[in-house]
Amino acid sequence: MAAFSLTLTIAAAAPPVPAAATPIKIVALGDSLTAGFGLPENDGFVPRLQAALSADGIAAAVANAGVSGDTAADGLARLDWSVPAGTDAVIVELGANDMLRGLKPQATRAALDAILRRLTARHIAVLLCGMRAAPNLGDAYGREFARIYLELAAKYGVPLYPFFLDGVAADLKLTQADGMHPNAAGVDAIVGRILPKVKELIARARAQRAS
Repeated sequence: MAAFSLTLTIAAAAPPVPAAATPIKIVALGDSLTAGFGLPENDGFVPRLQAALSADGIAAAVANAGVSGDTAADGLARLDWSVPAGTDAVIVELGANDMLRGLKPQATRAALDAILRRLTARHIAVLLCGMRAAPNLGDAYGREFARIYLELAAKYGVPLYPFFLDGVAADLKLTQADGMHPNAAGVDAIVGRILPKVKELIARARAQRAS
């Protein structure tokens, strides 16, 4: 009985776990670029990002909510179950398939706007990842498509990573045979470039959690 009482006393006296030590729960909401299309499980964007954060001693758990072929509207349609309760932050990587299908930029913008509006209403921190249009779609389409991300990031006050494939697109050494999806080396290049923005996202999420 005495030992049981001592155990209770020690447990009661133990300090609470600091909020900063509690892992930030991140959902990566995207398409095949997030899902890791064509790659071994451990070489996709989400596991490589998780590894990079862990290597830097950052307490975060990244969930893969990438679905190959998804448009921004598809991401919106599955938003509620892809981003469960308790999520602290979301990396939004959508729009590449909209562009590849030549969808009207207004439709892509409307879907991304709704995603950001619903996530911010839930007090979830967001990192918006931009995409660029292929040159064959024309200058006017490219400019209008690029504005989607700049204007929505400003509207909702969220950090923007301007081009998810920055440093990788059109580099045959960093892409798979299709010339579009990153290979393992390409994923590492993406993670290395986007990591500062993800750390900014985590800092925002911790601040929101503490407020």
